[in-house]
Amino acid sequence: MRGAEFEWHAARPHALIMGIVNVTPDSFADGGRYLDPAAAARHARALAAEGADLLDVGGESTRPGALLLPADDELARIAPVVAKLAALLDMPISIDTYKAPVAARALELGAIAVNDVWGLQRDPAMADVVAAAEALVVVVHNRAEKNEAIDVIADIRRFFDRSLALAEEAGIPRRHVILDPGIGFAKTSQQNRAALLRLPELKDYGLPIMVGVSRKAFLGSQMEDHAEASLIGTIAANLAAAAAGAAIFRVHDVAEHVAALKVFCALR
Repeated sequence: MRGAEFEWHAARPHALIMGIVNVTPDSFADGGRYLDPAAAARHARALAAEGADLLDVGGESTRPGALLLPADDELARIAPVVAKLAALLDMPISIDTYKAPVAARALELGAIAVNDVWGLQRDPAMADVVAAAEALVVVVHNRAEKNEAIDVIADIRRFFDRSLALAEEAGIPRRHVILDPGIGFAKTSQQNRAALLRLPELKDYGLPIMVGVSRKAFLGSQMEDHAEASLIGTIAANLAAAAAGAAIFRVHDVAEHVAALKVFCALR
């Protein structure tokens, strides 16, 4: 399946759920649980049965402070899992990576999308890899470090403009691009809140918006018990994002979000 063949999902009237399959030893929520390809496959099947629309496989943790992983090591983690899922499941697979060689191999093995937490801007070969595979790409806003002085939406827009220019230059159709404001990536607590609440300011791009707040303590000091990282807190944040215009939700807890977003969409 190529990205073009998945486009019909973007026209569906309800929210899309991206189930997370972390093939990592150090992810903050589920590190080490699905390193074995068989365990990852069982987890992926469970997410599919719960109603996930697509799966996102990642081999390197992107939590703050995580160690950078060489591409060869990342490939060793994700390749058997992507190959197994592509053979077992009739559903779209995304690869969560900012490294072009990892993305290229995952797309060869059956993935149809690249979830790039650096929005095509870290690896100069990434845009060409995505274009050649006719894949979808999630452009995630990121920064080298936090800066509490910036207007976060203005910064997100500058970043997206640069990423979209790179995509166009490489020949990636605009309809293959999904935007993600990068909640929890080099942002202060206030900026994370602003990025969610001001999502309507990104609607003029005319592209689907994805959010990934699942189990993240993204409000930080605003909630000392980090309740936003609980299931209830995650669902509340995602419903707020849905009300602000988000259409795709990257989550660990699929069944609960399917139920909550069905109710939300029915009421809307």
